[in-house]
Amino acid sequence: MTTATTTPALGRPLDRVDALPKVTGSAAYTADIPRPGLVHGVLVGARVAGGRIRAIDTAEALAAAGVLAVLTHHNLPRIAAQPPLIPSLAGTAAPGETFFPMQDATVHYAGQHIALVVADTHERALHASRLVRVAYETDEETPAVTTLDQGRDQAYEPEAVFGGLVPGRTARGDVEAALARSAVRVDATYAYAANHHNPIEPHCATAEWDGDRLTLHDTTQGVTATQHTVAALLGIPHVNVRVIGHFTGGSFGSKAMVWHHATLAALAARHVGRPVRLALTREQMFTSCGHREEQEQRITLGADADGRLTALRHHKLSPTSHFDHWAEPSLGAASRMYACPAYEGVYRLFRANTMTPTFTRCPGESTGLFALESAMDELAARVGVDPLQLRLRNLAETDPATGRPWSSSGLRACYERGAERIGWRRRAEAPAREGEWLIGLGMASSAYPVFPPTSPQRARARLYADGSAVVQAAVSEFGTGVATAMTQVAADALGLDVARCRFQGGDTDLPNVAAAVGSAGAGMISAAVHTAATALREQLVARAVADPASPLHGAAPEDVVVADGRMALRDRPATGESYAGLLRRHHQPDAEASGAWGPPGDDGAYAMSTFGAQFAEVAVDPGLGLIRVRRLVGAFAPGRVLNAKTARSQLMGGMLWGLGQALLEATFMDAAAGRWANTSLGDYLVPVNADAPEVEVELVEVADRVVNPLGVKGVGEIGQAGTASAIANAVHHATGRRVRGLPITIEDML
Repeated sequence: MTTATTTPALGRPLDRVDALPKVTGSAAYTADIPRPGLVHGVLVGARVAGGRIRAIDTAEALAAAGVLAVLTHHNLPRIAAQPPLIPSLAGTAAPGETFFPMQDATVHYAGQHIALVVADTHERALHASRLVRVAYETDEETPAVTTLDQGRDQAYEPEAVFGGLVPGRTARGDVEAALARSAVRVDATYAYAANHHNPIEPHCATAEWDGDRLTLHDTTQGVTATQHTVAALLGIPHVNVRVIGHFTGGSFGSKAMVWHHATLAALAARHVGRPVRLALTREQMFTSCGHREEQEQRITLGADADGRLTALRHHKLSPTSHFDHWAEPSLGAASRMYACPAYEGVYRLFRANTMTPTFTRCPGESTGLFALESAMDELAARVGVDPLQLRLRNLAETDPATGRPWSSSGLRACYERGAERIGWRRRAEAPAREGEWLIGLGMASSAYPVFPPTSPQRARARLYADGSAVVQAAVSEFGTGVATAMTQVAADALGLDVARCRFQGGDTDLPNVAAAVGSAGAGMISAAVHTAATALREQLVARAVADPASPLHGAAPEDVVVADGRMALRDRPATGESYAGLLRRHHQPDAEASGAWGPPGDDGAYAMSTFGAQFAEVAVDPGLGLIRVRRLVGAFAPGRVLNAKTARSQLMGGMLWGLGQALLEATFMDAAAGRWANTSLGDYLVPVNADAPEVEVELVEVADRVVNPLGVKGVGEIGQAGTASAIANAVHHATGRRVRGLPITIEDML
């Protein structure tokens, strides 16, 4: 049975359904949730990068006013089990690192949690945390390792990285032979500063026990991931853990995995017998929830005399923690961006005194494509061809790694439309000057893989007798507009006006979905919501055509269409009735249906990726070394767009983050102390409104019948993917100076 709707809800640039509560301040975030008898926890972090705690004196802290407890490795209960590090898209336990603090006296990295103070107010807990006295033992013969230069000689090649999902080495063809035959070669090394996420809302958890059942309010991208992780660490059934996170104030990957604070809050709440709120300070955000690791990438391109690639070798070196083989997958998109028969990608890691790095927006693609797209521009200059033309010559019509056709691409159209919007034809002329300013144009390709979840995603749809509907799925709204887009998906499937639909999420009591990470949220959640709402629509149509009292009695279900909540015959629109009329006639207050969507199996037929093209115009003052980005243009092909306004907002945000990555963002390590040196938003530089240029986003919709029922690929990451390289290429065009490191600073220009 197949019915249809005629209500055009999808794709419209509707205002966000959560806009009013957010701008009026009525939206409740984790730190806003009132609980009877609530007390507050504050963490104490290690001040050394490695060693042991020789002594920890909590007497003064315990004697301070309002203090209920001080937990250390001496009295914190031991965890039941340590789950493996698996990305949260899997829908299972997803700890940020396979280490849990305060289990023994060992210190692995600066900032590691070594004590937790609980008091009746946050201010008293913060004061008492500064009264905890700690003495350390350090080994001067084995100094801490925190930087590339310190760890380079200790590097090893892991079997796999990224939670075991990405091989440590990948190859196709004979790279050495292809390089030897190449008419043109580019061999360059690129350096990257470490980056931190810094969402406006710091991490926070509020834990409350009711007997053996735990309720957690958590700042998270995936309430289900928090539920499974905390349950595993505590050794209790996951059904005894309810996690709520209706609103999350930004994440950018820092809340994609589950960090220690949620479980520590639960342990503290059980210890003191009262609800405990544990919020990280801004400084602790730099040492408690991962980061984008410092890294170095060496890339070698081989090409024929016309610039067609014959070989690509891409090696990456980066630090990881003492307990996990982690590297963001910088070699993935770069290995598949262009048609190239011979490829070698190798990750090399070294053990460092750091916590395990983690997802940071556009993890891997933004760094790997900076190296590749910078090298492609260098290749274009050596061959003597326009950079855009070089990319078109190397366009991958199929996946170079597997030979499979793309489920959809649209990249050629992205090149064309982006070039037209930026005025790329101007680049053929000599670089322009405006007074002291040198003007340059640059471009880069963008790509981001489509990650299908590994387990079925579920949603529930309910229609009430007044003609309104609610759709539910356990996903948090963390700034992406998911509640708005899912309302549109439900309205479209049910044939209702959007105003008659609402979305509920952010609660593990609702149907289960995996964490919305890796740009997968829109595709997987829309698939589940669409499936549930479609099942409900078909249930009601079947009820109507089987009802002798209905005007639709005896009709074939496939001949019925629904619009504005009314079921009618396709060829006789006057014949029909409303959902509400059907339910009221049967004295039925509501009707409900659930839906589950399982990702397509890997049958070898298609490769899946989202593509785009980025263009930048910059102005450089060579005397002062100042770089100003004047325009950013991005053209993207993300499959079906659920909401044009929220999609553009996400892409624009990614492009502006790419500007920050290109010119501003760097976390500096004090190598002597083994600690981050700029752990505040006063010292960690991010773009502000004054830095924001004119940003233009072009959406190239391409049909994709493979990725999911609605053909949605997602836009969360790809807006950033090629931005930094487009800016760097524009700086080179303006100045003739090739900078092979991020961020590009004033010193690089002088």
